[in-house]
Amino acid sequence: MSEQAVSPARNSDTIESPGIERLMAIMARLRDPVAGCEWDTVQTFASIAPYTIEEAYEVADAIARNDLTDLKDELGDLLLQVIFHSRMAEEAGAFDLSDVIAGICDKMERRHPHIFRGAPDGGHHLWEQIKAEERGSKGAEGALDGVAIGLPALTRAEKLQKRAARTGFDWPDPSGARAKIDEELAEVEAAETDADRTEEVGDLLLAVVNWSRKLGIDPEAALRGANTKFETRFRAMEAQAGDAFAGLDLAAKEALWDEVKRR
Repeated sequence: MSEQAVSPARNSDTIESPGIERLMAIMARLRDPVAGCEWDTVQTFASIAPYTIEEAYEVADAIARNDLTDLKDELGDLLLQVIFHSRMAEEAGAFDLSDVIAGICDKMERRHPHIFRGAPDGGHHLWEQIKAEERGSKGAEGALDGVAIGLPALTRAEKLQKRAARTGFDWPDPSGARAKIDEELAEVEAAETDADRTEEVGDLLLAVVNWSRKLGIDPEAALRGANTKFETRFRAMEAQAGDAFAGLDLAAKEALWDEVKRR
């Protein structure tokens, strides 16, 4: 971290510095222990983390909707999260935003030696090799070390399986993964307690993710698409039936679903 002391918040009512410096100054003002915002001053890394995750999802949502105006706003919200965490770290004497930026610049140059260092070879296989070396330098010992616990469960399952596959622990083709789904489904049906059923359903979901991976399908993206399709069809059912929708029996709702699906 820079040896400079943490800068105090400015006392002016407006902050006129351009670009990232202006945002940093705004966050310093909000975090000022005397004149800052009562909400911002009491936040911690842990309390802010859920907002960071939420903002990342809202960026992805704007992209999925191809809404570039919204994307601009959501990227700003996500950038604010980076500034917020960096400011708290600076106050703790750990690192500051310049350290964060320097770190990612160094990483990108290190992982692209064929672009920045004149190396004769490069590409994705070298990227993965360099990442593995970085994990080793941080004390990682197993192939699964470093897969973030906070990832969505489907995404984390796929990443764990990809890591395992690099060691040779993988089905040679999709048929083995497909057969595993039948096996896990039978174990769900045979489970006798809620705890056992919960465990077996987890195994079943893991098997479905594995089959998706073997088919070259991103399970997170596939489920996101299915959610969107379900939401669109359900809203169409509600619109068609109007206020009577809630009172319809299941057969009538299924008939509506089939009609909407055909359209």
